[in-house]
Amino acid sequence: MHIVIMGCGRVGAALAQTLEEQGHSIAVIDQDSTAFRRLGAGFGGRRVTGVGFDGDTLREAGIEEAGAFAAVSSGDNSNIIAARVAREMFGIENVAARIYDPRRAEVYQRLGIPTVATVRWTADQMLRRLLPSGAEPLWRDPSGGVQLAEVHTPETWIGQRISRLQEETGVRVAFVTRLGEAMLPTADTVLQEGDLVHAMMRTDEVEKVETAFAAGPDGGHN
Repeated sequence: MHIVIMGCGRVGAALAQTLEEQGHSIAVIDQDSTAFRRLGAGFGGRRVTGVGFDGDTLREAGIEEAGAFAAVSSGDNSNIIAARVAREMFGIENVAARIYDPRRAEVYQRLGIPTVATVRWTADQMLRRLLPSGAEPLWRDPSGGVQLAEVHTPETWIGQRISRLQEETGVRVAFVTRLGEAMLPTADTVLQEGDLVHAMMRTDEVEKVETAFAAGPDGGHN
């Protein structure tokens, strides 16, 4: 997968290096060309100097073939604008924005853009927003047979009940994060745009679950 990262500070550089090690192609955007030094000589991805929410800059970074976009610059406003451009102009579904002011999280979540607040940021949290299958699970039992994973609700499941999601994907939903707040859903809870689903699943069925999530209700046939 090709992934575009806006911001080459400590966070952006670490994210770029981790994702490249996982085998993804990476492009990093930053207004300051000297920031790319943080990537190190061994980094094989693209280095694009420019503003991360400018369409031409994003195209140079390969946004049109990207599967995910991360906005991790030092400015909240720049991050959310860039995230919205990536999603609304270029149709990137897996988008995440880093924020410094947690009070803005609810506003961003209403826009359907998962956010990671600096006060509780870890590299793995950002990886889960971009690539749920590429990060370590939130929890795994001692035998390794069952795990808790976090999945951003795909567009195909918006408006569907939790009970249907569980029946068709085989997961058990532990809780849902909505507008920055955790909630315990009932079988009748309806999934909304921006929801983060925290689901228990068998470790050997992760690929099957991801396929079912991506396919949507009835395997995408309704």
